[in-house]
Amino acid sequence: MNRKQLLIGTLVASALVAGGAGMYWLGTQRAAPPAAGATAAASGAAEGEDATRRHIASGLKAGDTDPVSGRKILYYHDPMVPQNKFDKPAKSPFMDMMLVPVFAGGESDQGMVSISPRVQQNLGIRTAIATEGAVGTKLQAVGTIVFNERNQAVVQSRASAFVQRVHVRATLDGVRAGQVLAELYVPDWIAAQEEFLGLRRMKGNDLGPLIEGAKARMRLAGMNDDQIRRVEASGRPDPRVDITSPITGLVTEIGVRDGMAVGMGTTMFKVNDFATVWANAEIPESQAHLLRRGAPVVAESPMQPGERFNGKVEQLLPSVDPSTRTIKARVELANKNAFLVPGMFVSMEFTEPRQRRSVLIPTEALIYTGQRTVVMVAEAGGRFRPVEVEPGTESGGQSEIRKGLQAGQRVVVSSQFLVDSEASLRGVEARLNNAPAAAGAASPPASAAATAPAQSAAPAGPVHQGTAKIEAVTKEALTLSHGPIPSIKWGAMTMDFQLPPARDKVAADLKAGDQVSFEFVMGKDGLPQLTRVTRAAGAPALGARQ
Repeated sequence: MNRKQLLIGTLVASALVAGGAGMYWLGTQRAAPPAAGATAAASGAAEGEDATRRHIASGLKAGDTDPVSGRKILYYHDPMVPQNKFDKPAKSPFMDMMLVPVFAGGESDQGMVSISPRVQQNLGIRTAIATEGAVGTKLQAVGTIVFNERNQAVVQSRASAFVQRVHVRATLDGVRAGQVLAELYVPDWIAAQEEFLGLRRMKGNDLGPLIEGAKARMRLAGMNDDQIRRVEASGRPDPRVDITSPITGLVTEIGVRDGMAVGMGTTMFKVNDFATVWANAEIPESQAHLLRRGAPVVAESPMQPGERFNGKVEQLLPSVDPSTRTIKARVELANKNAFLVPGMFVSMEFTEPRQRRSVLIPTEALIYTGQRTVVMVAEAGGRFRPVEVEPGTESGGQSEIRKGLQAGQRVVVSSQFLVDSEASLRGVEARLNNAPAAAGAASPPASAAATAPAQSAAPAGPVHQGTAKIEAVTKEALTLSHGPIPSIKWGAMTMDFQLPPARDKVAADLKAGDQVSFEFVMGKDGLPQLTRVTRAAGAPALGARQ
């Protein structure tokens, strides 16, 4: 090799080394930074394991004081299975890691998670202060307009007569009070009027009782005092009578036509006052207790956009629709400009006039877990804890809190589930869907927690599958080194699995070193429980799926 070839080879090697270094630098610069929660969880777990090893070396246990932090040790737990507590530092019986100490005054024993301001900003956490204010019941409903039956007038014949002429011939025609509806001819009035007029023409001082008797007979025939005075003033019998409307409104029923004969008490017309109408609203029976008689109501109709009709609850009808489970609320509305007509739909807002002082928070702060209603309370020092509350009525984006909060406390109104995920990563026990522990409940001793037998009842939930190598076999559990389990997002690790309920005898058929495929579910205690174990070589299954 000559000198020129040697120089070219050296230059090529230098270029390759420089290019590899550049690619490595570029890769490190473009690598995505770890999530804030994962970094915090990993660093917290590492610090906890270091403390545990230090406690083992120093012979410390639950109840002692850590000389480094100066805090009392409450217990030890596995952050992945935080409900099991141990009184001595050791390796976790569930995962391939050390137990982590929990100190008095720390976030775990208070059911809190501490998040730095930087992580809070990354999570987009917003908070609001619980305030004390007046809350009134507001309820939305849809109703149907009907006539106000209490303002209906019935026009009947007061004597047997013939209909000479009907002036109002169509239903829903508008009439005024005193307007003539029909003309009648009453033959029976002629004899009574002739007798009265004959007594009026007679001379004598003792005719007063007789005249009053004649008037009484005219009244019995169906004449009123005005008609009697007209006959007395004219001096001539008048068997015709005009039937007039007693109120202003709409004619809703017509029972006569020209030339018909009617008897005493025959209904000829029905007239409804249209100044007010009823709106029958369907209220869910679970919300009926929010309404009171006399509560103000505001209604709107799509037929008249922008118009608001005021009214009040007249009555809650004592009947429940069995198909819709609703109660009918009868609302009386002022029919401004006669815009509301029967059959029309209106949207209504009910307001309870008796307002009360309550603690109010934004409705978006409430978390409905399916088991309880929770809010995330922000404490001093960047700490958060879930608090169970009892919500009341909701109005204008504000919800009443009957129990669980006091005015002045700060609640999280966004990213609550990200805070809950942060608590999960850090092993905090108080999660959104966990009921608070009973006060004074004693923690189970380490030996009991580590050797608790499988539950007698078969757990329910999704079934996960994997393959593993058996590391150890006991009567209660198998220690498996398994590969990744995508269905539950687990990586490869070594951990304990409980044997199927009432099938401890299958442990005798297994031994360390066996390659197996297995299925499991997460038990009620949060521990994985096997439902099927099969040797990889094709041996029959040990245990049956529950």
